[in-house]
Amino acid sequence: MGKCEQPLLKRCKSLGINPVVMGYTKESKRNQKDVRRKKSEYGIQLDEKQKVRFIYGIMEKQFRKYYVMATKKDGVTGEMLLQILESRLDNVVYRLGFAKTRKQARQMVNHCHINVNGKNVNIPSYLVKVGDVITVKENSGIKKLVLANGDPVVPGWLEADRDNFTGKVIALATKSDIDYDVKENLIVEYYSK
Repeated sequence: MGKCEQPLLKRCKSLGINPVVMGYTKESKRNQKDVRRKKSEYGIQLDEKQKVRFIYGIMEKQFRKYYVMATKKDGVTGEMLLQILESRLDNVVYRLGFAKTRKQARQMVNHCHINVNGKNVNIPSYLVKVGDVITVKENSGIKKLVLANGDPVVPGWLEADRDNFTGKVIALATKSDIDYDVKENLIVEYYSK
């Protein structure tokens, strides 16, 4: 699998993302002046797509597959794409506050620490549905790690019970539930060429 070896803060700066969106509190103090050339329309669309891919940690082939799924759904394609990305299991684990970052949530799912509706799921790209119950495995050693994450803000489309290490999907995410600035119409324009 391909992997970006570029430092996280450098990548965040080049894409114009605040590192807090990624779950990191560290900020870069180096080279604060912003000298950028004017970008073409294609460059702006590409940057927006790369930003969303980087935030969710998805490779190009899978992102394209999600775009095709979004075009087949009823509704605005860009909003459907964001809804699909938000309903990935690794993202839901992150949003419930079981992990500090999406990468950590992905590893928790890969290492079989998460159950969905009582069944073990180890696929981070698993798409949750309304009514699904996500729990941390009973004998899992990561419960201390979950408690160490503090008390994060859980979005309105999820319901979290931190005492029992469970969460429930009440509804699917909408554009207003996303905590970073994204222009999904640019992504749709990029792929519709």
